[in-house]
Amino acid sequence: MLKIKASNEKLLGPLQQVTGIVERRHTLPILSNVLITAGGGHVDFLATDLEVQITSRAELDGGAEGAVTVGARKLFDILRALPADADVSLEAKDNRMTVKAGKSRFNLQTLAAGDFPKMVEAKDASRTLTVPQNALKEALGLVQFAMAVQDIRYYLNGVLFSVDKNTLRVVATDGHRLSFASRDLGSDHGNVEAILPRKTVIELIKLLGDTDETVSIAMGSNQVRFTFGGLEIVSKIVEGKFPDYQKVIPAQHKNQVSIDRATLAQSLNRAAILSNEKIRGVRLVFTKNALSIICTNNEQEEAEEGLALDYDGDPLDIGFNISYLLDVLNHVDSDQVSVTMGDSNSSALIQIPGRDDFKYVVMPMRI
Repeated sequence: MLKIKASNEKLLGPLQQVTGIVERRHTLPILSNVLITAGGGHVDFLATDLEVQITSRAELDGGAEGAVTVGARKLFDILRALPADADVSLEAKDNRMTVKAGKSRFNLQTLAAGDFPKMVEAKDASRTLTVPQNALKEALGLVQFAMAVQDIRYYLNGVLFSVDKNTLRVVATDGHRLSFASRDLGSDHGNVEAILPRKTVIELIKLLGDTDETVSIAMGSNQVRFTFGGLEIVSKIVEGKFPDYQKVIPAQHKNQVSIDRATLAQSLNRAAILSNEKIRGVRLVFTKNALSIICTNNEQEEAEEGLALDYDGDPLDIGFNISYLLDVLNHVDSDQVSVTMGDSNSSALIQIPGRDDFKYVVMPMRI
């Protein structure tokens, strides 16, 4: 049984916050549902894929009670289609839920709340810290695009989350490029390290606020919990050892150039039109005060872009995956980027000029 009456805007936001991890079709059908639990003047929405679990809360003016599970996407689509100021009632009994608003009425199938497989919270989550939401959101946003996707090296399908005293560091790599970001936390938070799964990282970026209000983090041996703004995200920790990223970041390269980020991105986007669709290769040819960007494809077609810049290093002809370059240029918001290179067989280091809190390493490719 479940009875809820509330304005649509009070329910829609919290429901939307949990539906991001819900798959429309799942081998365990109940995991396509959201668990709705009402009581004590509020209603909780909970969704999980058994790797990540998100709980959000909506405060209610009137009384509400009961618990049930219902198709998360269907309920969200219904509420989203209704006016924001509509008064909505949700009533569930006999394996059905009726949603009413004005002259609109929807009848949905439900499953028992007691059958919903919630994640068991770790009892050893004794390591706790708080960090500003915007610091964590910005740092994760600068590295998430370098995460691997379904790599057999499962520890690459996520982000290394590390706190060392007063410094937060996050790192992602897929073996071809690596992205590193750090933030000063201002005070000593001890030492914490874990690999966060890909889906957890994506949901954190989506749900964390652009505010200096804090997120509370509790870390156990195989689980981490983030609590902020009426939300709780519980996530498994990826097992395995993350690569020693400090060995990957070049330290001795001598050829450095500063380039206008937007201009470089526009030139790469134009050249990419004629790049090979499979390998996505691009040649960057550096000569004194000039850069040529060259793409070719299997039809022997060629695109070339020329840029004037202040470069006095060694002549270089170096190949990269053009998508890896565009990824970083589209995720940093600086006017300029600094590119440091060794030779045509060495990784390139891309940074924001004057800052040491972001580093992006991309491996060269033979073209």
